[in-house]
Amino acid sequence: MKDSHKHQGLRNQLVAILSKKGITDKNVLKAISIIPRHLFMDSSFADFAYQDKAFPIAAEQTISQPYTVAFQTELLQVKPNDEILEIGTGSGYQTAVLIEMGAKVYTIERQLELFKKTKLFLPKLNYKPKKVIFGDGYKGLPENAPFDRIIVTAGAPFVPKPLLSQLKIGGRLVIPIGDEVQTMTLFVRTSEKDFEKHELGDFRFVPMLKERN
Repeated sequence: MKDSHKHQGLRNQLVAILSKKGITDKNVLKAISIIPRHLFMDSSFADFAYQDKAFPIAAEQTISQPYTVAFQTELLQVKPNDEILEIGTGSGYQTAVLIEMGAKVYTIERQLELFKKTKLFLPKLNYKPKKVIFGDGYKGLPENAPFDRIIVTAGAPFVPKPLLSQLKIGGRLVIPIGDEVQTMTLFVRTSEKDFEKHELGDFRFVPMLKERN
């Protein structure tokens, strides 16, 4: 669990890369400069942790490219004490970014191996989500809704209606929609029935799977 001056230097270089790529939210960049991404990865990839690339983790999943994490997080416009639902806990890196920014995070993971690993790992780094749940992200988390923000970190073939319904008025949902390639999509809830939709470029994510029956 070491985090050295060398790692900090590499993080500062990564932040510079993300800034050049257009990330402007200082709170997002600060979180990325603080969080030891190498600890969220298999030790065989740790030397590459601060490259702007995605890497494999357990259960055939990936830890997202830092630019993708920063881009999605910037779209959320996170404020301290926002209640955020994250669909796809994965390695927990995105979860940590949101917590570092002062959010209260509820996170759902459907891969049991990752759920068990990440639930134990995050508190070791002093990142404590409000809830870490093993379950089906398509259903959201109605018992804790509505949420200020919802983020989906896997490619969804369509927008799950429960997620839209669990968003506060004025809330923001960021979700990559598509099959092979996904379009990053932002929904802003403007009233009980109305949403603004913004499409913001192509990305590649692992697919968002439903719970097996």
